[in-house]
Amino acid sequence: MPEGHTVHRLARTFDALFHGEQLRLSSPQGRFEAGAALLDGGTLVRAEAWGKHLFLGFGPAAATSGTTTPDADLAWLRVHLGLYGSWTFAGDGSTTVAHAIGAPRRRIGEQEHTLPDREIAPHGRDSARGALSRQGSAISRDDESAWDVPEPRGQVRARILGEHAVADLTGPTACEVITDAERQAVLARLGPDPIRTDADPERFVARVRRSRTAVGLQLMAQDKVAGVGNIYRAEVLFRAGLDPSTPGTAVPAETLREIWDDLVVLMRDGVATGRIVTTRPEHRGLGHEKGRMDPRRVRQNTDGDEGAVPREESFYVYHRDGLACRVCGATILVRDAAGRNLFWCPTCQR
Repeated sequence: MPEGHTVHRLARTFDALFHGEQLRLSSPQGRFEAGAALLDGGTLVRAEAWGKHLFLGFGPAAATSGTTTPDADLAWLRVHLGLYGSWTFAGDGSTTVAHAIGAPRRRIGEQEHTLPDREIAPHGRDSARGALSRQGSAISRDDESAWDVPEPRGQVRARILGEHAVADLTGPTACEVITDAERQAVLARLGPDPIRTDADPERFVARVRRSRTAVGLQLMAQDKVAGVGNIYRAEVLFRAGLDPSTPGTAVPAETLREIWDDLVVLMRDGVATGRIVTTRPEHRGLGHEKGRMDPRRVRQNTDGDEGAVPREESFYVYHRDGLACRVCGATILVRDAAGRNLFWCPTCQR
């Protein structure tokens, strides 16, 4: 399942590609046809993430980038990618677009995955599908400025088409149009998001310490802290030297504040770079591993980038079961925790 930094990257992508544009929405698959009809022709005013939820706020067609539309007046598209959801993007060549953000077509790990580039004819003639251009605030056909919009691939739940780019949503757990009041109700159920600047860490501390549930389970509970997934859960517990089975009531408040501060740094770095790296430089390549991590277990969208930390050096414990701890040399263990694999070092996390 994509973690919170991925959804924040999605919000930034939508803001960069479509903000202030009058957009066409459709549902090639047909399952979101009624919702798409409600938003079709609207203008994207807001794009934001809270934890693993993406919210796209649509205003009236006449809205412009200089117009301030209150949140209460917006219609919101709420998307939760779940285990298999992803957005794929294509553009007319006039701007750089991400290829895919979300779950890979074949699920490998819990990260962003870049798909092969689509073949797009920049600024081509109008195709049978039609193309979009802007005349004032209206959307119309214009053969001279049209581009060859690619056909939907797979079971596309929702398609968002703008002047220079298209975004296709496949396999989400949730895709619905809601009012701002309904959006506020969703937010009220979520814990603070470490990536957001308006987050209150004391809400996280108080909620964890009120429960005897193991801290390793609470970090995955979105009502405690929003956006943390299996990777960040395992890694911040290791970095804190905390046994995942410790009851929340037994974790000192100061330790939880340190975990929060660590999440803020790690997850915001994930937003900036598109990858999760939790190892400190001094703990990479120490040479006391028992073998190497299977590269098929974890993939990151920057694996081929020059200067990127190699995937086998990116984590302390996640998917490193059976290998030696980078710090103490003990064997990393794994166990089931509420249906998810939990990785930890039995020595560093006593």
